Amino acid sequence: MYWLDWFKAAGIRAIKTFSQSMLSMIAIGAAMSEIQWGYVLSVAIVAAILSMLTSVAGLPEVDKEEKEE
Repeated sequence: MYWLDWFKAAGIRAIKTFSQSMLSMIAIGAAMSEIQWGYVLSVAIVAAILSMLTSVAGLPEVDKEEKEE
């Protein structure tokens, strides 16, 4: 059960990181026609992967649930 909780929590964090990275890259663009979408997606995907790798060190919300049980 721990791994399911971990994947769910890490996945949520990765999706949030992906969205935040994509939004920040779009906000930097001067106009919608000037945004390089391939670059924006690439940066957001790398950020999501890094988020998943960072989650390996531990997730407070999952570790907290384990201690309470």
